[in-house]
Amino acid sequence: MALFAEAARVITSPRCMNCHPATRQATQGDDLHPHVPLMYGGRYGVGLPGLPCRACHGPSNVTTLEESIASVPGNPAWGLAPASMAWQGKSVREICLQIQDPARNGGRTLAKLSEHMVKDSAIAWAFRPGDGRTPAPGTQAQFAALIDAWIATGAQCPQR
Repeated sequence: MALFAEAARVITSPRCMNCHPATRQATQGDDLHPHVPLMYGGRYGVGLPGLPCRACHGPSNVTTLEESIASVPGNPAWGLAPASMAWQGKSVREICLQIQDPARNGGRTLAKLSEHMVKDSAIAWAFRPGDGRTPAPGTQAQFAALIDAWIATGAQCPQR
């Protein structure tokens, strides 16, 4: 339980929460405010027809000259997490139970969940989010090691 609680420092960070909204509306910033301009993930989590996420978000972070926006974040797989993986507003326990439930985690076994944490480029982005953003705590390797240790010790969820 303590291992997942530590991993939850990453999972509940704004870098992760913004892509795991309670609705299909993207949020941004450390305060999880609505995305500007207003964006909806649509059916597939990559924006609506006519205004896809990739209209602004390219394959990598881009530093800007605008003082109010230090960079535009980017990643080849930019978009929202699947609706079944919405985390905003949930407790660490609820997120933990959701993450290990194949019906709500994209059909992943615990082994596939571990692989996802190690290799997913969107997770890697959270640790290198570009200028003007607070990165998720630690590194992707440290986060993946916490998840692996949590799985190896029984994948128990915190009580809260």
